[in-house]
Amino acid sequence: MRVLGIETSCDETAASVVALDADSAPEILANVVFSQIEEHAVFGGVVPEIAARAHVEALDGIIEAALADSGTSLDDIDAVAATAGPGLVGGLIVGLMTAKAIAAAAGKTLIAVNHLEGHALTARLTDNVAFPYLLLLVSGGHTQIVLVRGVGDYQRWATTIDDALGEAFDKTAKMLGLPYPGGPNVEKAARNGDATHFAFPRPMKGSAQPDFSFSGLKTAVRQAASAIAPLGEQDVADICASFQAAVSDALADRVSRALKRFRETFPDEAQPTLVVAGGVAANAEIKATLHTLCARHGFAFVAPPLKLCSDNAAMIAWAGIERLRADLGHEDAFDFAPRSRWPLDGVSAPVVGSGRRGAKA
Repeated sequence: MRVLGIETSCDETAASVVALDADSAPEILANVVFSQIEEHAVFGGVVPEIAARAHVEALDGIIEAALADSGTSLDDIDAVAATAGPGLVGGLIVGLMTAKAIAAAAGKTLIAVNHLEGHALTARLTDNVAFPYLLLLVSGGHTQIVLVRGVGDYQRWATTIDDALGEAFDKTAKMLGLPYPGGPNVEKAARNGDATHFAFPRPMKGSAQPDFSFSGLKTAVRQAASAIAPLGEQDVADICASFQAAVSDALADRVSRALKRFRETFPDEAQPTLVVAGGVAANAEIKATLHTLCARHGFAFVAPPLKLCSDNAAMIAWAGIERLRADLGHEDAFDFAPRSRWPLDGVSAPVVGSGRRGAKA
């Protein structure tokens, strides 16, 4: 089985070819990603109109490059999988419509993929993680803890009631005058800072409510920065280190509750697994904190490689393969419309950050 994946949900234009051999061993034959960081850096964040236009200009060439790198023609492809949501609707339209055109012209199966499912299943591509497992998804638009029971079978255990963690990193960077993208630059500055210099709050720590909150922490950063302005280089480093420490502590508290709940829900799982995915999963301190937490609770810790944590098309192609094997969600894909909001778990009550437009806590 070979699947062409297309990803255009935000500011990366990506295409990939992933294969599955007769023994069910996956292989990424090509994974091409074009980043639009330079186009958006001057604005300090992603501009949807610019992103959509860049996708239009780049996508055909990116797909051609992926096919060439993989030594694959459209005749060799079994299916085309494309991100259909959630994300910026302009970019989603470009990717999904391109996938529909290719699939229709080549007579191939089309699979509309939820971007979050791509993240949720990546650990099965890289580490062959067995169901069930626990997923911590931390990205620019989402902060969730999800129980992954199987392909298409997800239960959200926690989400953010305000800002996503990636957004909090980006806004902190912007307040401190650090360049876009914010997450890597906050982490870089934090390496030279004193994490104890500022006593920032640990949002929701100790709360019985399982969700996340980062708005108050972001406010505390702004107040600290305003109080000592103008900021010197060491001030910025200390704020970044203190912010990162607060985030790590808050995550550890929230995730520890989920690990205990998983143990209670699946008492017969000898080696339960926590998977962390999404762009923020690249943060070294956060990964170290979660690794230590998992060791303490007897969980295996899995974080896919950096290039597969951020937005990419290999995870979309793989999700397509998983859905084909499970015989899910491709019969009516040509009628599927792009969705700017598309919750992975449609059962849990909506709150801010759950992926539902107009949702309230």
